[in-house]
Amino acid sequence: MRHRYLAPAALAVSLLLTVPASAAEPSPGTPGVGDPYYPDYGNGGYDVSHYDLRLKYQPKNDRLSGTATLLATATQDLSRFNLDFALDVREVRVNGRKAAFTASGSHELEITPARTLAEGERMTVVVRYSGIPSKVEVNGYTSWHRTPDGGVAANEPEAAWWWFPSNDHPTDKATYDVSVAVPDGTEAVSNGVLTSQRSQAGWTRFAWRSDQPQATYLATLAVGEFDITTDETADGLPVLNAYSENLGENENAARASIERTGEVTEWLQGYFGPYPFNAIGGYVPDTDTGYALETQTRPFYSPRKFAQGANVSVVVHEMAHQWYGNSVSVSQWKDIWLNEGFASYAEWLWSEKQGEGTAQELADWVYDSHPADDAFWTVKPGDPGAENQFHAAVYDRGALALQALRNKIGDKDFFAILEGWQQERSGGDAAVAEFTAYAEKVSGEPLAALFDTWLYQPVKPDASASGAAANSGRSKAAAPVEPKSWRKIQASHQHPHPH
Repeated sequence: MRHRYLAPAALAVSLLLTVPASAAEPSPGTPGVGDPYYPDYGNGGYDVSHYDLRLKYQPKNDRLSGTATLLATATQDLSRFNLDFALDVREVRVNGRKAAFTASGSHELEITPARTLAEGERMTVVVRYSGIPSKVEVNGYTSWHRTPDGGVAANEPEAAWWWFPSNDHPTDKATYDVSVAVPDGTEAVSNGVLTSQRSQAGWTRFAWRSDQPQATYLATLAVGEFDITTDETADGLPVLNAYSENLGENENAARASIERTGEVTEWLQGYFGPYPFNAIGGYVPDTDTGYALETQTRPFYSPRKFAQGANVSVVVHEMAHQWYGNSVSVSQWKDIWLNEGFASYAEWLWSEKQGEGTAQELADWVYDSHPADDAFWTVKPGDPGAENQFHAAVYDRGALALQALRNKIGDKDFFAILEGWQQERSGGDAAVAEFTAYAEKVSGEPLAALFDTWLYQPVKPDASASGAAANSGRSKAAAPVEPKSWRKIQASHQHPHPH
């Protein structure tokens, strides 16, 4: 190789020319992405592409230990960055070198690498940690559910802090490998496909893989004594369901519901397009909770969901989220209507299929069930506020908004929007305003007034004036009739958020 000699003056000029005049000093990433509902959730300065979690859990004392390896890319010149985490950290390394770290705020792990990271630089972050998740409270609560035979991580909008360090916001999705060692005779259930199961010296290690982008709150871990069923759909998707061995009188109803997940998924594809992930299923741990959650590929169901008998409607709701909420996630938590309104409307469509009440009849029932002075109408599904993020209005008035849209633009455009939106946004995130603009584009109609009426006005809409959902095809004087499906639909809407 031939080297060209530069005189000192020329060398100095050459070096100056390679440094941008506007180059900024490296700075810390922000301790939060600026979500208006949860300002300290997520972190700035980097983007995670993959989580590799290698864990060990002892059900007897609820002790979790492990190593998390994060693959990420700096999005700025980075002197320091945060992870969201609440357990005890023993060591942190960044690109192989030990990094300084400290806890700050209610759930922040501040990491200072041995050298600054350049914008666009790839980094490997290794965190070694341990703790007893059920004894760790953040802001007065825990998202780790202790069970008689183990523990479960499942909550929204936060659950990761109690079992792995993360960039905890839906806008930073990643793929996952989750490997968990538990005592023989105990199972560890997580998202995606079970890639291996090996036993050695009294411990069994389960390895799970999620190969499509997944938000942190949608990652789940359940350890306990489960009866596991496996199958395959007609399309070749692996099906894995897990039932606690201690469900008692709720067991048969749970199985009669969740074992229909393949059927429900096939049916939903007719509305939303191809299923976006590599596996399906569900699990029912021995918890005393009352909600279900759309944990990706394998929803979490509380036993109480089936206390009144089989309820396929809740399976429809959580599997609809695999498209609306999981594949296409919220840009900010105020966009929650894009999750709950659509999953609720899927239940209305299922009711129609089962002959237990049409979507229109359900819309009429919801509308008539809430008088004009009901506080139900003061909640705005398009921006309900953190305190009302999972209010009944987000679900039911949210579904009303979709029936209003359907009535306004007709079935052809409406169902084209439901599927097309998923194809256009798969794997990403979106805001309500982006969906409403998409609906206008597909339908060719001005829809701003309709969406404003049903999503943002804190009053009961005038159904006839807005061309919307209620009183279609019957006398206004007629007493509303409760659709057969209504109580099952309502049973699916209890939500976990503890704040």
